[in-house]
Amino acid sequence: MGGFFGVAAKEACRTDLFYGVDYNSHLGTRRAGMVTYDEIERRFCRSIHSLESTYFRTKFEGDLPKFKGSKGIGVISDTDPQPIIINSHLGKFAIVTVARICNIDELERRLIEEGEHFGELSQGRTNQTELIALLINSGKTFVEGIRNVFASIKGSCSMLILTENSIIAARDKLGRTPIILGKKKDAYAATSESTAFPNLDFEYVRDLGPGEIVEITHDDVKVLSEPLPEMQICSFLWVYYGFPTSCYEGKNVEETRFASGEEMGKTDPTEVDCACGIPDSGVGMALGYAAGHHVPYHRCISKYTPTWPRSFTPADQSMRNLVAKMKLVPNRALLDGQRALFCDDSIVRGTQLNDNVGELYRCGAKEVHMRIACPPLIYGCRYLNFTSSKSDMELLTRRIIEELEGDPEKNLDLYAKTGTPQYEALVEKIRERFGLTTLKFNPLETLVASIGLPKCKLCTHCFDGTSHF
Repeated sequence: MGGFFGVAAKEACRTDLFYGVDYNSHLGTRRAGMVTYDEIERRFCRSIHSLESTYFRTKFEGDLPKFKGSKGIGVISDTDPQPIIINSHLGKFAIVTVARICNIDELERRLIEEGEHFGELSQGRTNQTELIALLINSGKTFVEGIRNVFASIKGSCSMLILTENSIIAARDKLGRTPIILGKKKDAYAATSESTAFPNLDFEYVRDLGPGEIVEITHDDVKVLSEPLPEMQICSFLWVYYGFPTSCYEGKNVEETRFASGEEMGKTDPTEVDCACGIPDSGVGMALGYAAGHHVPYHRCISKYTPTWPRSFTPADQSMRNLVAKMKLVPNRALLDGQRALFCDDSIVRGTQLNDNVGELYRCGAKEVHMRIACPPLIYGCRYLNFTSSKSDMELLTRRIIEELEGDPEKNLDLYAKTGTPQYEALVEKIRERFGLTTLKFNPLETLVASIGLPKCKLCTHCFDGTSHF
C-alpha cells in the first residue's frame, strides 16, 4: 500500500515533514522518499532510500540538513522509487502517490504512441508515479491533468504534488485511500494517517472527499475541484492497515476493532479461559471479545518489536515464513493448561498460523481457538494490493477451494457468503489444516456495522467480489 505526508509552513518544514512521513511507516516497508522546495535557491531537494534492511528514521536522519524550504512532501512506498521531479509546461513540480494502476501497460503504450518517453524505469518496469505525472502533464492545468489521471487509470490513485508555490492534494476518485487535512499556527498538512498530527501539534480539519483536489499553502486550503458523490474506501484500513489511533471518515480504527470483537464475544457460545490478540492488529478485537464474552484478556503471545516487520510483506516466501515464526513469542506461563482464544485481523496466506499454532500447543495450551476480524479473503485486492499477492492462488482460501472443487474459480459467491455449506466447508478445512480447536470469521455485516459507514461507501471486493473501477 503506502502512505504520504505533506506540509506547507511559513518557516522551515523539514522537522514536521520528517516525523510526519515517519508516522506512515506501518503502511509500507520497501522505499521512502522526501522532497522540499528551497525558495531561496529555487530548487527541489530530494532523497530516496530503500527500507528493506532498515527503518525510515535511520535512513533519513543524515539527510535532514539538505531539506531546505517551507514546503515538502514525502512518502512511504511499497511500489516504485519516488518522489518524481518533473519540469513541464505546468512548471516544475515533485509528486508522490499512493496508487495501484492495473492497466499500466495499456497506458504506457498510449503515452509512447503520443510521443512521451519514460526515464524512471524501476527494475526494468515503468515507474507508475512517473506515468501518473505524464498523464497530469497532458492537461492544460493541474486540475485538468489530475482529472485525466482519474479518467485513465483502472485501480486507485491518491497524490501530493509539490509546486514552487504550494502543495496540491488529490484523493483517489473513489476515495479508496484517505487524505486527511491538519492545521496549526502558520502551517497546513495533508496525510494518509491522522496519527501523524497530534505529536506535531496539528489539529484535524477534515477528510478530503473522493476525487477532491485542493491547493495547500501555509495559511489556506483552497478547493480546486469539489468531491465526487461515490465513495469506496478500503474496509481493510480498519481491519489491518490502520494505526489504532487513526481515524478515516471520522471512524476510529481501535473503536472499530473493539466493536467487532465485542459483538463476536457476545454471540459466541464457545467456553474459553482467556482472550488474547495476535499483535498488533488483533489486540483491539481481542480486548472487545474479552469484554463481550466476559473473560479476562491475557497477553499469551507478544511481538518482538525491535526487528521484525509484518509477516506477509517480504517478497520472498521463505523470508515470510521465517518472519512469521520468529516475530511472535508465546508466554508459556499464561498458556499452560488454558483454553486460549486468539483474535487476529485476517488470514491471507496462512503463513503466520502455520508455525505459531503448533508452538502454542507445545507451550501447554489445552485448546487453541481462533477468531478473525473479517470474513475470509476470497478475492485478491485489485485496488491497493494490500495482500501483496501476485495472483489469487496465493490466497489460502483459493488453494482450499481448488482442493474442494477441483477449480479455484468455482462457486466463489457461495464460498464468500456466511452460512452456506460451501462457506462452512471452507472454514472447517482451514481449522483442520492448522489444528485449531475452533475457528470463526466475523461476517461482513458485523465488520460493516463496526466501521459505522454504509456498505455502499466501503470497498469489500476482497470479501465478496464487489468491483467498482
